[in-house]
Amino acid sequence: MQLDITDRVVVVTGAGRGIGRTIAERFAADGARVVALDLAFPDGPPAVDGRTVDTEPCNVADPESVRDAVAAVVARHGTIDVLVNNAGINVDGTVAELRWADWQRCMDVNLGGVFLMSQAVAPVMQRAGRGRIINAASFAAIVPSVGSAAYAASKAAVVSFTRVLASELGPWGITVNAYAPGMVPTAMNGFATRPQEEQDRLLDTLSLRRWETADDVANLLLFLASDQAGYITGALHDVSGGKLATQIPSRAHGAR
Repeated sequence: MQLDITDRVVVVTGAGRGIGRTIAERFAADGARVVALDLAFPDGPPAVDGRTVDTEPCNVADPESVRDAVAAVVARHGTIDVLVNNAGINVDGTVAELRWADWQRCMDVNLGGVFLMSQAVAPVMQRAGRGRIINAASFAAIVPSVGSAAYAASKAAVVSFTRVLASELGPWGITVNAYAPGMVPTAMNGFATRPQEEQDRLLDTLSLRRWETADDVANLLLFLASDQAGYITGALHDVSGGKLATQIPSRAHGAR
């Protein structure tokens, strides 16, 4: 099966670094016309084989910034075929500790950004009678952790938002899906730099006992953006390596 996304116009938010940057580069490597959105690109734009990816500054939590960015993409490329709502932040703290400003900021970016970008892009896709919207949730939306109330709540809300939007845009042939990564080491979570004992404890929760990579996530997104995924919508796709698929997955690895 060949996933042909050649010349599809793909917008990826939060593409300045981390998972979003890899997603943008993978789509570009497969022939898509990618526009990477972020507040800034301190490491330069994403690039493939020496060719830089098109970029546009955007604050996904600001309605005006979102409208301007989407208008700029459409002016340059004529349409938007795929929207990957990857941008997100993490806010730690127990409910007793959390400040309202931090809670609100987490909701504004993680949930509000998905809402604003989807609302701005949907009319473009409706005019074309096709499209793909793919939203970043998290395994925290399935099983949250202590101290992650703001983050987990925002990601769980993204899942419900995805389901509603999938039905609202279904008449135009537009699919809307969410994805739930597990443990991808990034600067935001620092998984791979934690003490070895803590790393082992985290890895022991995985059926596939290794850190997830950004490419593992991108592989799923490339499929969801393709024509082959045209009848898949309103779903949360777990791409966590079987995190907590069973109560103690490490027993299988220890028995080898």
